[in-house]
Amino acid sequence: MTEIRTPNDPPSRRSFLKTTALTAAGAALATEALLPQLHAAGGDTIKVGLVGCGGRGTGAVENVLHAAKGVQIVAIGDVFKERVDGCRNRLNDLASDAKVKQLGNGIDLPEARCFTGLKAYQDVINSGANYIILATPPGFRPIHIEAVIAAGKTLFTEKPVGVDGPGIRRVMAAYEEAKKKNIGVVAGTQRRHQAPYIDTIKQIHDGAIGDVVAARVFWNQGILWKRGRRPGMSDAEYQIHNWYNFTWLCGDHIVEQHVHNLDVMNWALGAHPVSVIGGGFRTRTDPEFGHIYDFFALNYTYPKNVQGFSMCRQISGCWNRVGEDVIGTKGTCVVDAYKINGKSVAKRGGVDPYVQEHTDLIASVRAGTPLNELKQVAETTLTAIMGRMSAYTGKEVTWEQALNSKEELMPKDLALDMSLPTPPVAIPGKTELL
Repeated sequence: MTEIRTPNDPPSRRSFLKTTALTAAGAALATEALLPQLHAAGGDTIKVGLVGCGGRGTGAVENVLHAAKGVQIVAIGDVFKERVDGCRNRLNDLASDAKVKQLGNGIDLPEARCFTGLKAYQDVINSGANYIILATPPGFRPIHIEAVIAAGKTLFTEKPVGVDGPGIRRVMAAYEEAKKKNIGVVAGTQRRHQAPYIDTIKQIHDGAIGDVVAARVFWNQGILWKRGRRPGMSDAEYQIHNWYNFTWLCGDHIVEQHVHNLDVMNWALGAHPVSVIGGGFRTRTDPEFGHIYDFFALNYTYPKNVQGFSMCRQISGCWNRVGEDVIGTKGTCVVDAYKINGKSVAKRGGVDPYVQEHTDLIASVRAGTPLNELKQVAETTLTAIMGRMSAYTGKEVTWEQALNSKEELMPKDLALDMSLPTPPVAIPGKTELL
């Protein structure tokens, strides 16, 4: 899904592999100098199928074409044909990209493997692809993840991986199935594949700021985007087209974007929260912005009474920051600036983490020790969901309440031609906690 790059999130980073998950041979392949050595042998070709052909999906297939040798894009699918056509045109242009040619990768996209409609994900999975990228609106993610794991395919899934408790329960079950089948899964929480973030978090875990007592995380920016309704569009088509502004599709911006910073907080603290209390609301009145909030301000409680403060806002003309701080008994770490007590602790630059996350997944699968990040991204997604639940209702929400919630946001028997009125804006103190 869409992510805004910030001054502390440069376009290229140093490579890094999760050595706990990869063999020494796999780790050796991770550095940029050795990347061209990563090759497909025999039936080792990575045949990529993309589900979700918007900007992030198209970007993800470009990233995987730069990630390793032996990669072919063989199928794409989206609800809307125009997205499929645009993605296919972009990918055909990439056939002449210098890096793609250097790695010997390619695009094989006949019309017969370009799919449209709500069932396009099934067609992509069944196309012969063995590496599936999911980049649809997050409301569809649990259904699609479940199907990919059931089919036994390697999975790269964008974040977040759901928008409600029932969806996260499905993802947790898929995680267990993937673990049983030894299926590789990496998520689009790319900071976990970004070397200076990895180096900085390691120093926190090694005690550089003492015992962690608190954290604060931010995703504050101006209003992002909306898409107008086109003539002849049904309610369902319009809401999927304008997905960022409907909670059943995006989870609200705390789930769709702030999930990155919440992931860093969970990572640094080594746990998910126990409970959350907070608020938020909406000031925008344009109906094309659906029914999502403008801002959230939340206080999470973690094990051992460690406190986490979270703020995300999309109101133009205000103070902005996207980043994370962690506070300990011996100092403070500005994680996104890679600084501890004012001193730099990690080197900037290197391999783009959007590329590195694919390199890491492919290397782990080829080494026979596939990464599986599905549980951690599911937990981070639920961290965001429980924050939204608290803000929408005005109530304290525990981890167990969020995970066991009965609130299922996906419309029943979804069809593209269905009538689907915009839900009311949630009112704290009136909206029920389900």
